This record gives sequence, structure tokens and C-alpha cells, in this order.
Amino acid sequence: MEFGLVIIIILVGIAASGIKIIPQSRAYVVERLGAYHRTLQTGLHYIFPFIERKANEVSLKEIVKDFAPQPVITKDNVTMQIDTVVYFQITDSKLYTYGVENPINAIENLTATTLRNIIGELELDETLTSRDVINTKMRSILDEATDPWGVKVNRVEVKNILPPKDIQESMEKQMRAERERREAILKAEGEKKAAILIAEGEKESTILRADAEKAAKIKAAEGEAEAIIKIQEATAQGLKLLKAAEMDDAVLKFKSYEALVDVAKGNATKIIVPSDLQGIVTAGTAIAETFKK
Repeated sequence: MEFGLVIIIILVGIAASGIKIIPQSRAYVVERLGAYHRTLQTGLHYIFPFIERKANEVSLKEIVKDFAPQPVITKDNVTMQIDTVVYFQITDSKLYTYGVENPINAIENLTATTLRNIIGELELDETLTSRDVINTKMRSILDEATDPWGVKVNRVEVKNILPPKDIQESMEKQMRAERERREAILKAEGEKKAAILIAEGEKESTILRADAEKAAKIKAAEGEAEAIIKIQEATAQGLKLLKAAEMDDAVLKFKSYEALVDVAKGNATKIIVPSDLQGIVTAGTAIAETFKK
């Protein structure tokens, strides 16, 4: 009884060992009697012991491989080190398992040879400035070449381009000279703009000063003209008032005396006085007769 129980337990254990739970983004390649039988996807499955076995477990996620730098020679015979990063995904577990021995190593070698072929057609300057072109060409070539292996290459990136040390120093000097040249150009353009702005400012200032002086002279002339007009108007008004007042001889005589006093207060060194006051009165009468007319 004990021996039979042990046999039963062993058989149950063997039968239970065939139960497989496949996680998400995984796939099992199953062989039956040494030949490919089926591919198991995510979920609960059963593999018959002794008859079937798991030949390979494949990840269906996107895989990123950073390959070591590869020595390449450009069209103008410059040797440099370039390392690449390849993003790929397994699309067919069966082809990936049986298509090529050690697929990752095969992809690395294929990447290196493809990179050498592409760089060999470019000169140094083109290599340094054409990363997008290199990436596109490599992705297209690798995707086509790895298709029989059940692999899809999604993207290829040139990570680093390392020219020889002497070329790096030469490039740094060239870049430094270019930066200095640009700095000199920007400085010259700035000084030119500043000089133009100063000249324009002086021009506008001169124009404004001239306009101000012109306006001031016009205002002064207008003021003088207005003053003259006012004086003339006042004189005319005074004459009208004198005429309207019908001054008699006494008033005229008194005004003549006032005129003589005003003349005496002036700067004149000589004062001519009529020989008799009758002349003054006569002159005043003549003026009055003039106003009356």
C-alpha cells in the first residue's frame, strides 16, 4: 500500500509539473518529441511531461541593446570609434528560436558590418553632421535583414562618434575660431547699430532745436507785431478822445508845458524854448483845430 501510494504521489507530481502559467509579454516555444509543436501565449497552459518540453521562453517587450564602440573608416581614411543603440522587438517566437543561433550576437555583428558599410561611403564632416541619415539607413537595412529571425528593428541610434585625438583638437580649434569670428561680427554689428542710433538721435535733436528756435522767433515777431498794433490802436484812441474832448486854449497851453517838462527830463543837451509863450499857445491851437477837423 505504501509503495502504491508513493507511485501515485509521483505520478500526480509529474502530471502537475506540466501546468504552466505564462505571464504577460511572454511566450513559450514548445517542442513535442524534439520538433516544434506550438507557441504558448499569456495564460494557463499544460505541457505534457516527457512528450513535450519548453524549448525557449521569449520576451515580447521592446529590447534595447547598447553595443560596444566599433572601429570604422570613413571615405577620407579617418578611423573613428562609433557605438550604436538598437531598439528591437521579437514578433515571431518560432523564427527567433530557430532562425539563427544566438540572435543577440547576430544582431550585434550585423549592426557593426552595416555601420562600416555606411560610414565607408561618407567623409568625416558628413559623418559628424549626418546622424539622422545614418540612423535611417541602418534601421532600414537591419529591419530587412532580421525579418527572417522574427525580429523587428524599431529604431537605431548612433550614440557616440569619437574621432582621433588630433582631429578632435583640430575641430576644437576650428570651433573656437568660428565662435570668435561670430563674436567679432556681433560686436561690429552692435557698434554699427549704436553709431546709427546716436547719429539719428543727434539729427532728430538738431531738427527739434531748429524747429523750437523757428517757433520762438515766430512767436517773438508775432508779439512785436501785436505790440505795435496795440500801440497804434492806443494812439488812435487817444487822438479820438482828444478830438472828442474839444480842448480849449488853456488846456492846450497846459499840455504844452507838460511836453516841455518831459523833454527836459530826457537826455537832450539842448532845449529850444519859443521866444514867447504866445507861440506855444498858437501851436496848441493849431493842433486843436487839426483834431476838430
